[in-house]
Amino acid sequence: MALAEGWKQRRKRNPLLRALRFALLALVAVLVLPYLLVLAYASSVVHPVSTLMLVDAAVGRSYERSWVAFDDIAPVLVQSVMMSEDGQYCAHGGVDWNALNLVIDDALEGEATRGASTIPMQVAKNLFLPAVRSVIRKGLEIPLALWADLVWSKKRTMEIYLNIAEWAPGVFGIEAAAQTYFGVPAADLSGRQSALLAVTLPNPHARNAAKPSRGMTRMARTIEKRAAQSGAYIKCLYD
Repeated sequence: MALAEGWKQRRKRNPLLRALRFALLALVAVLVLPYLLVLAYASSVVHPVSTLMLVDAAVGRSYERSWVAFDDIAPVLVQSVMMSEDGQYCAHGGVDWNALNLVIDDALEGEATRGASTIPMQVAKNLFLPAVRSVIRKGLEIPLALWADLVWSKKRTMEIYLNIAEWAPGVFGIEAAAQTYFGVPAADLSGRQSALLAVTLPNPHARNAAKPSRGMTRMARTIEKRAAQSGAYIKCLYD
């Protein structure tokens, strides 16, 4: 009895043990919190912010973002983004395993890899994880994407994605992007404007939808054609 009491007293006095216990509890909280937030973000009245927006706010940088409902976004913009970023969006459950396995095989063989991030994976990254690329981040991103795809409808996932994506430095969300680049609301974007915005997404700090390079213009033409033929791919959003 006395030995047990003595151990308890030593443990209470040991600051290292207390610090380790606190660090472990903090780690568990950080890992669990995103899964709880996914449940909260299922409601359409909640307008989530991304980690990049939080960083901008923390360092005193201003940013633009006006939330817009999914039904107030031009369908051609949705089609263009889907065809550019995640053509199998309606078919997979948050992760495109075929594309991911191809990337893993290429990496193991020492070949250059291409992106395999689905829209749910990008939403998970933008909402909950740092922008630094790493294997650890990808390992956290995949289960979060699967969970989000299970909890949210496809329409809600796309709505969140289009409202938190960065389209230009300090410009987040499709409404702010449409106004910044073309002076129109997201509901009035044309097919060409939508395609240019879609090809801007992978590198918004280097690409300008209003002043596209030849390469951007060429990619936008391809995306515009794909969007016009995408009826079979978008049924999960408009049926």
